[in-house]
Amino acid sequence: MVGVCNQCGLPEDLCVCEAIAREQQKITVKIEKRKFGKKYTIVVGITGVDLNDIVKKLKTKFACGGTGKGGQIELQGDHKARIKPALIELGFPDETIEIR
Repeated sequence: MVGVCNQCGLPEDLCVCEAIAREQQKITVKIEKRKFGKKYTIVVGITGVDLNDIVKKLKTKFACGGTGKGGQIELQGDHKARIKPALIELGFPDETIEIR
């Protein structure tokens, strides 16, 4: 028996809640310089989707360490030039991604 989504009422295999959530994001990407001059790429504004799954895919793609905590993604290193195409590939619209 297939479960029913609590938000949209559709069966879980037809649920579109995550796709809708991806389109309504306002994502901001910035670089932070931390202890010993190490740079971190910080992605803020991703809500309503599986954050751990996105972190895992980004870490694999960029071959770096990182974490998802407090509603933000922290990736070790400066990935500002490559993060926008990677987020678009994961299903986020181009217009919602702002790089600072």
